Amino acid sequence: MASGPLASINPLVADVGSPPIPEAQSWTRRYDGSYGPLINLSQAVPGNAPDGGFLERLATAAGEAGTSQYGPINGDAGLRQAYAAEMSRLYEGRIESADTAITAGCNMAFFVAMMLLAHRGQAVLLPTPWYFNHQMSLDMLGIEPRPLPCRPDNGFVPRVEDAEALIDETVRAIVLVTPNNPTGAVYPAHVIEAFAELCRRRGLYLVIDETYRDFLPQGMNRAHGLFAADTWRDNVIQLYSFSKSYAIPGHRMGAVTADAPLIEQIAKILDCVQICPPRAAQAVLPWAIEALRGWREENRAEINRRAQVFRDALAPLPEWRIESVGAYFAYLRHPFAGAKAQAVAEKLATERGVLCLPGSYFGPGQEGHLRVAVANVGADVLATLTDRLKGLTL
Repeated sequence: MASGPLASINPLVADVGSPPIPEAQSWTRRYDGSYGPLINLSQAVPGNAPDGGFLERLATAAGEAGTSQYGPINGDAGLRQAYAAEMSRLYEGRIESADTAITAGCNMAFFVAMMLLAHRGQAVLLPTPWYFNHQMSLDMLGIEPRPLPCRPDNGFVPRVEDAEALIDETVRAIVLVTPNNPTGAVYPAHVIEAFAELCRRRGLYLVIDETYRDFLPQGMNRAHGLFAADTWRDNVIQLYSFSKSYAIPGHRMGAVTADAPLIEQIAKILDCVQICPPRAAQAVLPWAIEALRGWREENRAEINRRAQVFRDALAPLPEWRIESVGAYFAYLRHPFAGAKAQAVAEKLATERGVLCLPGSYFGPGQEGHLRVAVANVGADVLATLTDRLKGLTL
């Protein structure tokens, strides 16, 4: 419990640790450059600029008086319609614009979904290792983030039987993140569909964060088939981010898909926390969803190529074991048995100029791991990791 001036603030906020990425980035100030320029593999930042046509339209939209005004709480009609049509095409189901809400990034989509589904004293199952902002959000809401273990020997894919054993009368929802942050693991469709059935049987909501769905492996164009039948409306909520797919994280564009009556309830929360999503990017995205389909495919191929280059770079270093890789991330077991993950990550940053995040940021039992954001830099830079990691000692 905080003391002094902080003692008077909400302890649910005071007791949550500070955002971890700035802490990790502070280590780089001690790097002397001896191994070359800093390689920042810490945060999921698109490693390429937005499409030129997107930027031109964005500049025009930002210069229009209308985009400086308030818009609809759930997002502009044009984007909601275009996004619902894209969801219907991709998942071969019936999704209406009323089933969608646009949010200021996917973090907000998660926050409002959790605020909708649970309250203080209740619990949500969160795959572990978890995305730390998910855990932080739940802690600040007074909702227990109950760890759902995802084991390396199962490819970091959660198991239904493990989840069922954790469900009690306090659990309100199960969260799945696929492709996963931090591990990069892609959950098989049959696993996701089995979780949906478990939630239906136990009267829970299934919340699927598909922030990285546009970076699935080549040939895999959707994560699941849940939206093909209208039964999804009973208990499925899906989250998405335009930020990664269109390389616009600074414009904060996310989305929630849920049955229309749930979206109406979410609008109450959104009216209090955002009033309306940012307007300029909303004006451009309806065009981009269709026009930049090929551009997104090229980005997907490139990021999958970077993941392979990362594998190749570490192949001569078997002591650094890649336990999972996919989409934006790799989850790496470091070679220092018994060492704290933060000590290893800090050493890499300060001595070798490679910034990645310690597994301890991602939940209990993760001290043996580092998370690497392989999408941040080009393949040529990833290829240099062999020399950067070779011979590191604690």
